[in-house]
Amino acid sequence: MFDGVLARGEVAAAVTDDAWLHAMLQVEAALAQVQAFSGLIDQAAADAIGAAARPERFSAAELGARAAASGNPVVPLVEALRAAVPADAAPAVHRGATSQDILDTAGMLIASRAVRVVLSDLAACAEQAARLARDHRDTPMIGRTLLQQALPTTFGLKAAGWLGGLDAARRRLEQVQRDRLAVQFGGAAGTLDAFGEDAPDVLESLATLLGLNEPAVPWHTERTRIADLAGALGSAAGAVAKIARDLTLLAQNEVDEVADASPGGSSAMAHKRNPVAAICALGCAGSAPGLVANLLAAMAHEHERAAGAWHAEWRPMRELLVATGSAVSWLRAAFERLLVHPDVMRDNLARSGRTGDLTAAGLLVDRALLAYSKGSS
Repeated sequence: MFDGVLARGEVAAAVTDDAWLHAMLQVEAALAQVQAFSGLIDQAAADAIGAAARPERFSAAELGARAAASGNPVVPLVEALRAAVPADAAPAVHRGATSQDILDTAGMLIASRAVRVVLSDLAACAEQAARLARDHRDTPMIGRTLLQQALPTTFGLKAAGWLGGLDAARRRLEQVQRDRLAVQFGGAAGTLDAFGEDAPDVLESLATLLGLNEPAVPWHTERTRIADLAGALGSAAGAVAKIARDLTLLAQNEVDEVADASPGGSSAMAHKRNPVAAICALGCAGSAPGLVANLLAAMAHEHERAAGAWHAEWRPMRELLVATGSAVSWLRAAFERLLVHPDVMRDNLARSGRTGDLTAAGLLVDRALLAYSKGSS
Protein backbone atom coordinates (compact mmCIF):
# COMPACT_ATOMS: atom_id res chain seq x y z
CA MET A 1 0.00 0.00 0.00
CA PHE A 2 2.67 2.54 0.98
CA ASP A 3 4.87 1.68 -2.01
CA GLY A 4 1.90 2.59 -4.18
CA VAL A 5 1.76 6.03 -2.60
CA LEU A 6 5.33 7.08 -3.33
CA ALA A 7 6.69 4.79 -6.05
CA ARG A 8 6.33 6.60 -9.36
CA GLY A 9 7.68 6.30 -12.88
CA GLU A 10 9.22 3.36 -14.68
CA VAL A 11 12.10 2.52 -12.35
CA ALA A 12 10.00 0.40 -9.98
CA ALA A 13 9.00 -1.84 -12.90
CA ALA A 14 12.64 -2.18 -13.96
CA VAL A 15 13.73 -3.71 -10.64
CA THR A 16 10.96 -6.20 -9.87
CA ASP A 17 11.66 -9.87 -9.12
CA ASP A 18 10.54 -10.71 -12.65
CA ALA A 19 12.97 -8.14 -14.05
CA TRP A 20 15.78 -9.73 -12.05
CA LEU A 21 14.78 -13.18 -13.30
CA HIS A 22 14.86 -11.92 -16.89
CA ALA A 23 18.29 -10.33 -16.37
CA MET A 24 19.80 -13.47 -14.81
CA LEU A 25 18.51 -15.60 -17.67
CA GLN A 26 19.88 -13.08 -20.16
CA VAL A 27 23.33 -13.46 -18.58
CA GLU A 28 23.17 -17.27 -18.62
CA ALA A 29 22.14 -17.29 -22.28
CA ALA A 30 24.85 -14.78 -23.22
CA LEU A 31 27.48 -16.81 -21.35
CA ALA A 32 26.55 -19.89 -23.37
CA GLN A 33 26.65 -17.99 -26.66
CA VAL A 34 30.10 -16.49 -26.13
CA GLN A 35 31.49 -19.89 -25.20
CA ALA A 36 30.02 -21.29 -28.39
CA PHE A 37 31.66 -18.44 -30.33
CA SER A 38 34.99 -19.48 -28.83
CA GLY A 39 34.41 -23.17 -29.57
CA LEU A 40 34.28 -24.08 -25.88
CA ILE A 41 30.81 -25.63 -26.12
CA ASP A 42 28.67 -26.81 -29.03
CA GLN A 43 26.55 -24.18 -30.73
CA ALA A 44 23.59 -26.52 -30.43
CA ALA A 45 23.97 -26.52 -26.66
CA ALA A 46 24.16 -22.72 -26.57
CA ASP A 47 21.06 -22.45 -28.73
CA ALA A 48 19.20 -24.88 -26.46
CA ILE A 49 20.14 -22.81 -23.42
CA GLY A 50 19.03 -19.63 -25.13
CA ALA A 51 15.71 -21.20 -26.09
CA ALA A 52 15.11 -22.43 -22.55
CA ALA A 53 16.13 -19.17 -20.87
CA ARG A 54 12.70 -17.57 -21.23
CA PRO A 55 11.32 -15.89 -18.11
CA GLU A 56 7.83 -17.28 -18.58
CA ARG A 57 9.16 -20.79 -18.04
CA PHE A 58 10.27 -19.99 -14.49
CA SER A 59 8.67 -18.64 -11.33
CA ALA A 60 10.49 -15.84 -9.54
CA ALA A 61 8.51 -16.56 -6.38
CA GLU A 62 9.44 -20.25 -6.42
CA LEU A 63 13.11 -19.52 -7.08
CA GLY A 64 13.09 -17.00 -4.25
CA ALA A 65 11.65 -19.55 -1.86
CA ARG A 66 14.29 -22.09 -2.86
CA ALA A 67 17.11 -19.54 -2.65
CA ALA A 68 17.21 -19.67 1.13
CA ALA A 69 18.86 -23.10 1.00
CA SER A 70 21.94 -21.75 -0.83
CA GLY A 71 21.86 -18.07 0.10
CA ASN A 72 21.20 -16.75 -3.40
CA PRO A 73 18.68 -17.29 -6.22
CA VAL A 74 21.21 -18.31 -8.87
CA VAL A 75 21.68 -21.84 -7.52
CA PRO A 76 18.02 -22.87 -7.93
CA LEU A 77 17.84 -21.00 -11.23
CA VAL A 78 20.78 -22.97 -12.63
CA GLU A 79 19.21 -26.21 -11.43
CA ALA A 80 15.93 -25.32 -13.12
CA LEU A 81 17.66 -24.21 -16.33
CA ARG A 82 19.64 -27.43 -16.54
CA ALA A 83 16.43 -29.39 -16.13
CA ALA A 84 14.83 -27.37 -18.94
CA VAL A 85 17.45 -28.18 -21.62
CA PRO A 86 18.26 -31.51 -23.30
CA ALA A 87 20.51 -33.73 -21.20
CA ASP A 88 23.50 -33.28 -23.51
CA ALA A 89 23.25 -29.48 -23.14
CA ALA A 90 22.92 -29.44 -19.36
CA PRO A 91 26.70 -29.46 -18.62
CA ALA A 92 27.06 -26.28 -20.71
CA VAL A 93 24.65 -24.35 -18.48
CA HIS A 94 26.55 -21.92 -16.20
CA ARG A 95 29.86 -23.43 -17.35
CA GLY A 96 32.86 -21.77 -15.68
CA ALA A 97 30.73 -19.22 -13.80
CA THR A 98 29.86 -18.71 -10.17
CA SER A 99 26.62 -17.43 -8.66
CA GLN A 100 28.05 -13.98 -8.02
CA ASP A 101 29.03 -13.64 -11.69
CA ILE A 102 25.43 -14.07 -12.72
CA LEU A 103 23.82 -11.98 -10.00
CA ASP A 104 26.30 -9.08 -10.17
CA THR A 105 26.06 -8.92 -13.95
CA ALA A 106 22.28 -9.08 -13.80
CA GLY A 107 22.43 -6.26 -11.27
CA MET A 108 24.47 -4.18 -13.69
CA LEU A 109 21.87 -4.77 -16.41
CA ILE A 110 19.08 -3.84 -14.02
CA ALA A 111 20.94 -0.70 -12.93
CA SER A 112 21.65 0.32 -16.51
CA ARG A 113 17.98 0.10 -17.45
CA ALA A 114 16.84 1.91 -14.32
CA VAL A 115 19.46 4.63 -14.68
CA ARG A 116 18.31 5.33 -18.24
CA VAL A 117 14.87 6.18 -16.85
CA VAL A 118 16.33 8.36 -14.09
CA LEU A 119 18.50 10.20 -16.62
CA SER A 120 15.52 10.89 -18.86
CA ASP A 121 13.55 12.37 -15.97
CA LEU A 122 16.56 14.35 -14.74
CA ALA A 123 16.99 15.83 -18.22
CA ALA A 124 13.31 16.79 -18.31
CA CYS A 125 13.60 18.41 -14.87
CA ALA A 126 16.68 20.33 -15.98
CA GLU A 127 14.82 21.62 -19.02
CA GLN A 128 11.96 22.81 -16.80
CA ALA A 129 14.41 24.56 -14.47
CA ALA A 130 16.10 26.21 -17.45
CA ARG A 131 12.73 27.40 -18.73
CA LEU A 132 11.91 28.92 -15.35
CA ALA A 133 15.32 30.61 -15.25
CA ARG A 134 14.77 32.13 -18.70
CA ASP A 135 11.16 33.15 -18.11
CA HIS A 136 11.83 34.68 -14.70
CA ARG A 137 15.31 36.09 -15.26
CA ASP A 138 14.11 39.47 -14.04
CA THR A 139 11.25 38.47 -11.74
CA PRO A 140 12.17 40.01 -8.38
CA MET A 141 11.52 38.28 -5.08
CA ILE A 142 12.86 38.40 -1.57
CA GLY A 143 15.86 36.20 -0.93
CA ARG A 144 15.87 34.12 2.22
CA THR A 145 18.87 33.02 4.26
CA LEU A 146 18.61 30.92 7.42
CA LEU A 147 14.84 30.93 6.67
CA GLN A 148 14.73 34.70 7.23
CA GLN A 149 14.17 37.48 4.72
CA ALA A 150 17.51 38.72 3.38
CA LEU A 151 18.06 40.83 0.23
CA PRO A 152 16.24 40.87 -3.12
CA THR A 153 17.00 38.19 -5.68
CA THR A 154 15.14 36.87 -8.72
CA PHE A 155 13.11 33.74 -9.18
CA GLY A 156 15.16 33.14 -12.31
CA LEU A 157 18.36 32.98 -10.26
CA LYS A 158 16.75 30.56 -7.81
CA ALA A 159 15.74 28.34 -10.74
CA ALA A 160 19.25 28.63 -12.20
CA GLY A 161 20.59 27.23 -8.93
CA TRP A 162 18.17 24.32 -9.22
CA LEU A 163 19.35 23.80 -12.79
CA GLY A 164 22.98 23.58 -11.71
CA GLY A 165 22.28 20.83 -9.20
CA LEU A 166 20.13 18.81 -11.56
CA ASP A 167 22.59 19.03 -14.43
CA ALA A 168 25.56 18.11 -12.23
CA ALA A 169 23.67 15.09 -10.90
CA ARG A 170 22.74 14.04 -14.42
CA ARG A 171 26.29 14.30 -15.70
CA ARG A 172 27.68 12.32 -12.77
CA LEU A 173 25.12 9.57 -13.24
CA GLU A 174 25.85 9.49 -16.98
CA GLN A 175 29.54 9.01 -16.22
CA VAL A 176 28.81 6.11 -13.89
CA GLN A 177 26.54 4.49 -16.46
CA ARG A 178 29.11 4.95 -19.21
CA ASP A 179 32.25 3.91 -17.36
CA ARG A 180 31.42 1.95 -14.22
CA LEU A 181 28.66 -0.55 -15.03
CA ALA A 182 30.66 -3.65 -15.88
CA VAL A 183 30.18 -7.34 -16.45
CA GLN A 184 31.20 -9.59 -13.58
CA PHE A 185 32.99 -12.78 -14.60
CA GLY A 186 35.64 -14.55 -12.59
CA GLY A 187 34.49 -18.07 -11.82
CA ALA A 188 34.66 -19.77 -8.45
CA ALA A 189 37.64 -17.88 -7.02
CA GLY A 190 38.01 -15.03 -9.51
CA THR A 191 40.66 -16.81 -11.60
CA LEU A 192 38.57 -17.88 -14.62
CA ASP A 193 40.30 -21.23 -14.23
CA ALA A 194 37.83 -22.99 -16.53
CA PHE A 195 39.00 -21.02 -19.57
CA GLY A 196 42.78 -20.84 -19.55
CA GLU A 197 44.13 -18.70 -22.37
CA ASP A 198 40.60 -18.24 -23.75
CA ALA A 199 39.57 -16.28 -20.65
CA PRO A 200 40.23 -12.75 -22.01
CA ASP A 201 38.28 -13.44 -25.20
CA VAL A 202 35.33 -14.90 -23.31
CA LEU A 203 35.27 -11.93 -20.93
CA GLU A 204 35.46 -9.41 -23.75
CA SER A 205 32.75 -11.14 -25.77
CA LEU A 206 30.43 -11.41 -22.77
CA ALA A 207 30.78 -7.71 -22.00
CA THR A 208 30.17 -6.80 -25.65
CA LEU A 209 27.14 -9.03 -26.00
CA LEU A 210 25.53 -7.64 -22.85
CA GLY A 211 26.43 -4.02 -23.57
CA LEU A 212 28.43 -3.58 -20.37
CA ASN A 213 31.99 -2.47 -19.66
CA GLU A 214 34.81 -5.01 -19.59
CA PRO A 215 36.71 -4.89 -16.28
CA ALA A 216 40.42 -5.58 -16.14
CA VAL A 217 39.86 -8.16 -13.40
CA PRO A 218 36.82 -9.56 -11.61
CA TRP A 219 35.41 -7.25 -8.94
CA HIS A 220 33.81 -9.86 -6.67
CA THR A 221 35.12 -8.15 -3.54
CA GLU A 222 36.23 -4.77 -4.94
CA ARG A 223 32.94 -2.88 -4.68
CA THR A 224 33.78 0.66 -5.74
CA ARG A 225 31.51 0.21 -8.76
CA ILE A 226 28.56 -0.27 -6.43
CA ALA A 227 29.75 2.66 -4.31
CA ASP A 228 30.02 4.92 -7.36
CA LEU A 229 26.51 4.02 -8.49
CA ALA A 230 25.14 4.54 -4.99
CA GLY A 231 26.88 7.89 -4.65
CA ALA A 232 25.59 9.15 -7.99
CA LEU A 233 22.04 8.09 -7.15
CA GLY A 234 22.32 9.68 -3.72
CA SER A 235 23.55 12.95 -5.24
CA ALA A 236 20.63 12.97 -7.66
CA ALA A 237 18.22 12.41 -4.79
CA GLY A 238 19.87 15.23 -2.88
CA ALA A 239 19.51 17.63 -5.81
CA VAL A 240 15.83 16.72 -6.01
CA ALA A 241 15.33 17.14 -2.27
CA LYS A 242 16.76 20.67 -2.28
CA ILE A 243 14.35 21.80 -5.00
CA ALA A 244 11.34 20.01 -3.53
CA ARG A 245 12.06 21.60 -0.15
CA ASP A 246 12.15 25.04 -1.75
CA LEU A 247 8.85 24.38 -3.52
CA THR A 248 7.08 23.30 -0.34
CA LEU A 249 8.33 26.41 1.48
CA LEU A 250 7.38 28.75 -1.37
CA ALA A 251 3.90 27.16 -1.47
CA GLN A 252 3.14 27.90 2.21
CA ASN A 253 -0.01 29.98 2.59
CA GLU A 254 1.97 32.76 4.24
CA VAL A 255 4.32 32.90 1.25
CA ASP A 256 2.15 31.75 -1.71
CA GLU A 257 4.78 32.45 -4.34
CA VAL A 258 4.20 29.12 -6.10
CA ALA A 259 1.47 26.49 -6.05
CA ASP A 260 0.72 22.98 -7.29
CA ALA A 261 -1.87 23.05 -10.06
CA SER A 262 -3.17 19.66 -8.87
CA PRO A 263 -2.97 20.01 -5.11
CA GLY A 264 -3.81 17.27 -2.67
CA GLY A 265 -6.49 17.51 -0.02
CA SER A 266 -6.73 16.61 3.63
CA SER A 267 -8.91 14.04 5.37
CA ALA A 268 -9.59 16.52 8.17
CA MET A 269 -9.34 20.00 6.62
CA ALA A 270 -11.25 20.71 3.44
CA HIS A 271 -9.43 23.99 2.84
CA LYS A 272 -5.99 22.38 2.43
CA ARG A 273 -4.22 22.58 -0.94
CA ASN A 274 -1.07 20.54 -0.40
CA PRO A 275 1.85 20.60 -2.92
CA VAL A 276 1.69 16.82 -3.19
CA ALA A 277 4.20 16.30 -6.00
CA ALA A 278 6.94 18.17 -4.15
CA ILE A 279 6.01 16.47 -0.87
CA CYS A 280 6.27 13.02 -2.45
CA ALA A 281 9.57 13.94 -4.10
CA LEU A 282 10.88 14.84 -0.66
CA GLY A 283 9.54 11.62 0.83
CA CYS A 284 11.29 9.47 -1.75
CA ALA A 285 14.54 11.43 -1.72
CA GLY A 286 14.66 11.25 2.06
CA SER A 287 15.23 7.49 1.91
CA ALA A 288 18.34 7.78 -0.25
CA PRO A 289 21.05 8.80 2.26
CA GLY A 290 20.45 5.81 4.52
CA LEU A 291 20.43 3.43 1.58
CA VAL A 292 23.68 4.91 0.25
CA ALA A 293 25.20 4.46 3.71
CA ASN A 294 24.07 0.81 3.76
CA LEU A 295 25.87 0.17 0.50
CA LEU A 296 29.05 1.93 1.58
CA ALA A 297 29.04 0.01 4.85
CA ALA A 298 28.84 -3.24 2.90
CA MET A 299 32.08 -2.61 0.99
CA ALA A 300 34.29 -4.63 3.37
CA HIS A 301 34.26 -7.95 1.51
CA GLU A 302 36.56 -10.67 2.76
CA HIS A 303 39.31 -12.11 0.54
CA GLU A 304 37.95 -13.49 -2.76
CA ARG A 305 34.29 -13.85 -1.76
CA ALA A 306 32.29 -12.13 0.96
CA ALA A 307 30.36 -13.88 3.72
CA GLY A 308 27.32 -11.62 4.05
CA ALA A 309 28.52 -8.26 2.77
CA TRP A 310 27.57 -9.13 -0.81
CA HIS A 311 24.16 -10.29 0.34
CA ALA A 312 23.69 -7.03 2.27
CA GLU A 313 23.82 -5.04 -0.97
CA TRP A 314 20.82 -6.49 -2.75
CA ARG A 315 17.90 -4.88 -0.95
CA PRO A 316 19.34 -1.36 -0.47
CA MET A 317 20.48 -1.17 -4.09
CA ARG A 318 17.04 -2.04 -5.39
CA GLU A 319 15.39 0.33 -2.91
CA LEU A 320 17.84 3.12 -3.78
CA LEU A 321 17.05 2.83 -7.48
CA VAL A 322 13.32 3.00 -6.74
CA ALA A 323 13.66 5.85 -4.22
CA THR A 324 15.80 8.01 -6.50
CA GLY A 325 13.83 7.17 -9.63
CA SER A 326 10.56 7.98 -7.89
CA ALA A 327 11.93 11.21 -6.40
CA VAL A 328 13.04 12.47 -9.81
CA SER A 329 9.74 11.42 -11.39
CA TRP A 330 7.78 13.27 -8.68
CA LEU A 331 9.92 16.38 -9.17
CA ARG A 332 9.21 16.24 -12.90
CA ALA A 333 5.51 16.19 -12.05
CA ALA A 334 5.98 19.07 -9.60
CA PHE A 335 7.62 21.17 -12.31
CA GLU A 336 4.94 20.31 -14.85
CA ARG A 337 2.22 21.31 -12.36
CA LEU A 338 4.00 24.38 -10.99
CA LEU A 339 2.13 27.66 -10.89
CA VAL A 340 4.38 30.68 -10.37
CA HIS A 341 2.93 33.84 -8.83
CA PRO A 342 5.22 36.75 -9.83
CA ASP A 343 2.74 39.31 -8.46
CA VAL A 344 2.90 37.72 -5.01
CA MET A 345 6.70 37.64 -5.22
CA ARG A 346 6.72 41.38 -5.91
CA ASP A 347 4.21 42.08 -3.13
CA ASN A 348 6.21 40.06 -0.60
CA LEU A 349 9.36 41.88 -1.64
CA ALA A 350 7.66 45.26 -1.30
CA ARG A 351 6.38 44.40 2.17
CA SER A 352 9.88 43.38 3.24
CA GLY A 353 11.13 46.90 2.55
CA ARG A 354 14.37 45.47 1.14
CA THR A 355 15.92 46.96 -1.99
CA GLY A 356 18.93 46.12 -4.10
CA ASP A 357 20.43 46.13 -7.58
CA LEU A 358 19.53 42.91 -9.46
CA THR A 359 21.65 43.55 -12.56
CA ALA A 360 24.23 40.97 -11.53
CA ALA A 361 21.50 38.44 -10.74
CA GLY A 362 20.34 38.59 -14.35
CA LEU A 363 23.90 38.16 -15.60
CA LEU A 364 24.34 35.11 -13.36
CA VAL A 365 21.21 33.57 -14.86
CA ASP A 366 22.66 34.16 -18.33
CA ARG A 367 25.90 32.45 -17.31
CA ALA A 368 24.01 29.47 -15.89
CA LEU A 369 21.95 29.05 -19.05
CA LEU A 370 25.02 29.35 -21.26
CA ALA A 371 26.90 26.75 -19.24
CA TYR A 372 23.89 24.45 -19.37
CA SER A 373 23.60 24.84 -23.15
CA LYS A 374 27.27 23.89 -23.48
CA GLY A 375 26.89 20.91 -21.17
CA SER A 376 29.24 22.30 -18.55
CA SER A 377 27.01 23.86 -15.90
